[in-house]
Amino acid sequence: MSSSDSPRVPPVIAAAVPKPGTVEVAEGERLRSVGLPGLTLSVRSRPAARDGLPPALYVHGLGGSSQNWSALMPLLEDSVDGEAVDLPGFGDSPPPDDGDYSVTGHARAVIRFLDARGRGPVHLFGNSLGGAVTTRVAAVRPDLVRTLTLVSPALPELRVQRTALPTGLLALPGVAALFTRLTKEWTPEQRVRGVTALCYGDPGRVSPEGFRAAVEEMERRLQLPYFWDAMARSARGVVNAYTLGGQHGLWRQAERVLAPTLLIYGGRDQLVSYRMAARAARTYRDSRLLTLPDAGHVAMMEYPERVAAAFRELFADTEALNPQRDRAPATAPDITRDGTAGSTDSAARSSTSGTSSTNGTRKSATSTTTDSTANSTTDGTTKSTTEQGS
Repeated sequence: MSSSDSPRVPPVIAAAVPKPGTVEVAEGERLRSVGLPGLTLSVRSRPAARDGLPPALYVHGLGGSSQNWSALMPLLEDSVDGEAVDLPGFGDSPPPDDGDYSVTGHARAVIRFLDARGRGPVHLFGNSLGGAVTTRVAAVRPDLVRTLTLVSPALPELRVQRTALPTGLLALPGVAALFTRLTKEWTPEQRVRGVTALCYGDPGRVSPEGFRAAVEEMERRLQLPYFWDAMARSARGVVNAYTLGGQHGLWRQAERVLAPTLLIYGGRDQLVSYRMAARAARTYRDSRLLTLPDAGHVAMMEYPERVAAAFRELFADTEALNPQRDRAPATAPDITRDGTAGSTDSAARSSTSGTSSTNGTRKSATSTTTDSTANSTTDGTTKSTTEQGS
């Protein structure tokens, strides 16, 4: 069954339901809504340190939101002009009109946003599901991507960790509803502790303030009529992407990525296996690898300073090689449902691997925007611990 075949909350009904609570916005951040054909995206941003900085876009994982990048974004505001997007159905973004939560559907949303904003090429970041989404974007629209930074990207594994199986089971029809019934007595605090234990290498890194903010966010999202539907259908989209073969498979698309790529893996990741780091470093043409033995699934939240330092090295090397790089126009303006758009470059590849960041060798939509301003002073480094599942 495809990700658009199962029952879902009709978009008109979902849009008519008042949003419960308010999404957390850290001090210095701004949250705005961007209308695009067939979807509306919530976008989080911070003012850049100065005018003229190159653009960056951050894409979260399954069950996450743009808040997952609130610890990293201020550390890079002197290097890039960053925005973080809520994928359709997550964070403050409503479900997409077509109900497509596949990896390709999410990639299409990112592409439409970048095309509408005219911000490409961008420094593109992705975590987990967001790593799969941004890999697909980079493969089919190289004109949009200057560099690619992947934190625990969700790429197919032959031997999935047992701790990741419950997340994968959400893809099965009826499992989300069953899980909802079985856990209806769970408090938001219990749910947050469970997610934190799954996603953090050391849950003790979450501050009391961050835990309280996460509980409030969990309470908010549990009231959304489409929350479990978006979770289940996005999980199904990941599983479907794992089973695609040939040129549409994620590993084959990773081979086609032309942008310099930073790969970040955590040694205590219970969702994406640490052992996949070496294969990823061999697959992405121009790659460098940072391994963090004590990190879990969300290194940009657990060790934002380390992630920022590794990106700055990538950024400096890329700018030194191509200070005024302009990419040629792409041959296709968008991505098809099955992910077939884009070139099938067959150039030879080379890569690097290791335990620290090292240099690798190169182997028009329209939009409408409404704004809301930040008024929170909550520490962005820990506020969104409830928001990562895969």
